[in-house]
Parts: sequence; structure tokens; C-alpha cells
Amino acid sequence: MNEKTILTELRKITKDRDQWQDKIDYVGSLLKEDSTKITAKTLWMLGEMGLVYPEKVKPYISEIATFMKSGENLLRERSLNALGRIGRAKFDLIEPYFENMFQLAEDECPNVRLAFIWANENIATNTPTVYENRIKVFILLLDDNNNRVRIEAPEIFRVIGKRKPEYVKAYIGKLKQLAENSTEKVVRIHSKGAIKVIESSLSIPTSKAKRRIKNKKTLKT
Repeated sequence: MNEKTILTELRKITKDRDQWQDKIDYVGSLLKEDSTKITAKTLWMLGEMGLVYPEKVKPYISEIATFMKSGENLLRERSLNALGRIGRAKFDLIEPYFENMFQLAEDECPNVRLAFIWANENIATNTPTVYENRIKVFILLLDDNNNRVRIEAPEIFRVIGKRKPEYVKAYIGKLKQLAENSTEKVVRIHSKGAIKVIESSLSIPTSKAKRRIKNKKTLKT
């Protein structure tokens, strides 16, 4: 089949989740196709399929991980996407490649750095403990030179902060700085959201809660 025919077939499979389990091996076989478009689509699909059927995509994970070293920006990006989704479902399947993912935190391509954050948000959702000593990597991304990366970066603090707030509490000050001073509205919104979640998980009253407490005390006097 030519590229166009294969991509059309993949789109059909994407839309019909009922056939995902039976089509995993077919989709996995396409990783060997000599087409960036097909490989990118295949990586994305294996990630989504792996979120639902992690054990079924296990035979393809090592090959998925090899694309983190691809010379194609899109394939590095999609490799991270896939590992993140599979890792969300079952971290131990992607654990051998977890360390290598962090090499892409400073990738030259902004979309790859963005995918790095997104992949780790997925993994942290169900396996937050692996981030205890890895927060400093994400601190650097808060000041990334790309706007989209800066917008997404506070979200990893929200995800980890909801589950392991002690890992990120030391960075509330940095998030407050962004929430108050960033010129990008969405960065301010995401930073405020992260702070709220972290403080709530730590049982620290939020700014609004503090004002309510202060107002109640004022009314009583």
C-alpha cells in the first residue's frame, strides 16, 4: 500500500476503538515503514492504544523508544507522546527508557520540549513517586524561551502537586512570581492553578481562603 492508503486506513482505525485490540500488531508493524508521516501517526496511535491495552503494545515499546534519537523533530515528539501514554497506564513497561526521556528536556525543538512535559504529566498522574528528585528539570522549563512550553510547564507542578505536594512545595514562590508577573495570561492562569492545588494538598489556606478567614475575624470584632 502507498502512503496515502496507509494513512487513510490508520485514520479509520483511530476512529473505531472497538477494533484497537485486534489492530495493535498491524499498527506496530508500520513502525518499519519508510515514511515520516506514517511513523508519526503510528507512534501516536500506539500511545493511545497503549493507554488502554498496555500489555498488548509491550512488544513495540523498545522500538518506540528508539525514535527519541530520531533526526526528525516530529518523531522525537511522538515517541515521547507514546511513552507518556503507555507509562500512564503501566509505568514499569516504559521504566527502562524513562531516564532517556529526560535527555529531551533541553531538545532544540520546542514541540519536543512541550511533548516532554506532556508525557511526564501523563506518567505522574499514576506514578508520581518517580519525580521526587526530578523537579529541577521542570523548573528550567518554566523559563523556557518558547511561549507554548512556558504555558504548559506549570501544569506538571499541578499534576505532581495534587499527588505529592511535598515534592513541589519549595517552588510555590517561583509559581507565585509567574502568577503575578508573567506577561502571558495562560501562564498566569496555569501558575495560579498549580499553586491552588499544591496548597490544597498541603492543607495550606489559599489566598482567597485567607481573605475569608480575615474577613470573618473582622466581622467578629
